[in-house]
Amino acid sequence: MEAGYDLSPEMRTWVSPSLIEANYILSLSRLELQAVIAAEMDANPALDVDERPVCPLCGNVLEGTFCPVCLVSQRRDADPENYEDFPEILAMSHTTRDDGDDFDPLSLVAQGDDVREQILLDARTLLSEDEYPIAEYLVDALDERGLITCDLDELARLTGRTREEIDAIVEVIQDVAPVGVGARSLQESLLLQIAYLRSTDHDIPWQVERIVQDYLPEFGAHKFGQLSKELGLKPDEIEEAREFIRTHLNPFPLQARSNRSWRTPTSSAYVAPDVVISLRDGELAVEIVDTREFHLRLSPMYGMLSAELGRRKAPDGNANGHAEHADLAAELPTEDDRTHVRQSSTRAKLFISNIQQRRETLLKITRCICELQESFLRGGVRELRPLTRAVVAQHVGVHESTVSRATANKYVMLPSRRVIPYSDFFTPSLSTKDVIKELIEREAQKGEPLTDRRICDLLLRQGIRIARRTVAKYRAELGILPSTMR
Repeated sequence: MEAGYDLSPEMRTWVSPSLIEANYILSLSRLELQAVIAAEMDANPALDVDERPVCPLCGNVLEGTFCPVCLVSQRRDADPENYEDFPEILAMSHTTRDDGDDFDPLSLVAQGDDVREQILLDARTLLSEDEYPIAEYLVDALDERGLITCDLDELARLTGRTREEIDAIVEVIQDVAPVGVGARSLQESLLLQIAYLRSTDHDIPWQVERIVQDYLPEFGAHKFGQLSKELGLKPDEIEEAREFIRTHLNPFPLQARSNRSWRTPTSSAYVAPDVVISLRDGELAVEIVDTREFHLRLSPMYGMLSAELGRRKAPDGNANGHAEHADLAAELPTEDDRTHVRQSSTRAKLFISNIQQRRETLLKITRCICELQESFLRGGVRELRPLTRAVVAQHVGVHESTVSRATANKYVMLPSRRVIPYSDFFTPSLSTKDVIKELIEREAQKGEPLTDRRICDLLLRQGIRIARRTVAKYRAELGILPSTMR
């Protein structure tokens, strides 16, 4: 036996720490990226934000006083925009302050938010344009308690709508308004408040809802003996219900103190688009949203120190360098300070590079999706074509996992102002579901319930070949009952 050394070439996959960080940043959504950038700026003093003037119309960086996208001078007063549909633009717009002799500093004092205006703004996001006047009328019809006082049957007759359509608009107002506001009676307002408390896992005595629903006049008249006899309640149970109603329910929900800083109580999460796809001169344009919000750079001080230290370290570098830079570098007394400058600068450059790589990757992927799903972006869900992440990866020239990582947990705003997740581009069943929904709505108008087998046959006539069990699955995902229960 003898021991020796042998050399053999071997190919191995090695993931560097910089690649891990780049993939991590690529997988972040817009809101998560903002939190990571804020944390990195607190931890790394070499990272700085470049304050650049942006165009108030499109959000792109200005070149002097001109916007390269709008091609108009920002010194000239722009035409007033309608901010009713997008109030966040108005909140982010910068106004110039005039400190002349006629300037009144009280004009800068913020006004309190009007609850009625906020209700109307939130309701418009869920209603069609032709329903806006009805919503305005209903919000104006709210009394000091927050209840709708107008006759809904008369409103339906004047507007040419059905009572069901009016009730649907009322439900939208109730959904976005403070809890209990928009009800048609005090009883409905209290029941809405009880339902909201139950949805937040609040412990509600069983007799409270029964009293409010069936015996509210007797309860208001303090006929506790009658309630005890008809509901079989003990005196302590009636007192428990009375204390709960007095503490947790409000007959004047619009006047509650919590409504002064109120926001919509809906449980739907706020979704911020990471990418905006718009139509400009008939062409699809892609914009990464975070490019207009922040521009990172290496701190000028750390940049000069790092350059001077690198120049001194280089064998053929100038030992003197620039005089002012050499003086700054000479002020670093210890090797730990020099190491701190080098590491902080390198870390900041790597972080900025990863952010830029994330933007470029997301931009390439989105532009590829725009080319492959152009009919969907221009037409609608019926034009959605089968698409996989592998196909996009092949067109862009990246790995499939990169496409999955770049599109995960991210949202895009379509030219129609709808915000959808990226996964919808890779879900061809959406178009089939839309066809199934239309067929069922059409059969509802004729009064002939369609079975899953019949829907399968109708889809086959349109060139869509799917199994009956697939139709049943899509119908269940749409929340539609079987034909025997419709």
